Amino acid sequence: MHLEVIHETHYDYQPMVEQAQHIAFLQPLDEGMGGQQLQSHHLHIQPAPDTQRTQADVWGNARCHFALASAHTRLTVTAHSLVRTLDPPATSRSAAWPWERLREHLTYRRGGVFDAASEFAQASPLIARLPDFAQYGHADFSPGRPMDEAARALMSRVHRDMVYDSGSTAVDTPVLAALQARRGVCQDFAHIMVATLRALGLAARYVSGYLLTQPPPGQARLVGADASHAWVQVYVPHGPDMDNPQGAWLDLDPTNNRESGEDYVRLAIGRDYSDVPPLRGVIHGGSQHALRVAVTVRPAAN
Repeated sequence: MHLEVIHETHYDYQPMVEQAQHIAFLQPLDEGMGGQQLQSHHLHIQPAPDTQRTQADVWGNARCHFALASAHTRLTVTAHSLVRTLDPPATSRSAAWPWERLREHLTYRRGGVFDAASEFAQASPLIARLPDFAQYGHADFSPGRPMDEAARALMSRVHRDMVYDSGSTAVDTPVLAALQARRGVCQDFAHIMVATLRALGLAARYVSGYLLTQPPPGQARLVGADASHAWVQVYVPHGPDMDNPQGAWLDLDPTNNRESGEDYVRLAIGRDYSDVPPLRGVIHGGSQHALRVAVTVRPAAN
């Protein structure tokens, strides 16, 4: 599938901003053959920045840094991307390791074999390894259960237990508070699932991106009515060699209780939301601001 994504962010400042530094994660991942392919990407910034550069961060995300040295009362950042997406390849559930074996594999031992995925089994700025989450996930991780089967069960339980409520949390709401309230948005659903997996000694990472939604029957697709989305990648190695596992990341969406498919666009991957917000910055001035965000995801025109 070919998907067109338009993500527009607009700030109005009062009083004016004298200068600003911003970082944007608005360029979808380009995974090459066999994965998501970025066919074009344009980032339009108004007013035009004095400096702008894009480079890969430590996880391979495209991070754009731009600076404005002159006074301004408005900032508009529009990302326009064309992406070719694919359904993930079918995997054999029977080939996945039991989850306890994976936990042992990811546990640090002096002189042991290092697996880069172990970084995502550790605490991160927004996700602490708390016993509350280990207790929450215990029922889905019975002895000997294959890792992918247990992860899918956890995804379904987060989906059942949580109520999607757009006004219940903010970007800085602690993940434990969202679990206790049993309410939140896709960021909270993803953080709760990641926190649970890490509390059990397993590796999971946060994915920001987009999901193609369908308008109600008989109605036209609205421009700017979509939103950013977030889900989880779970590390699911397989194969007989524990020292040389065939690793794979399984995309699971607890908000919608499903695996990702060709209707998903991966934007960036990190330990949690704080690693990959679409746009963040530091400004001098502009003590008050109004923010508007409009996202459109639609099949690309032939």
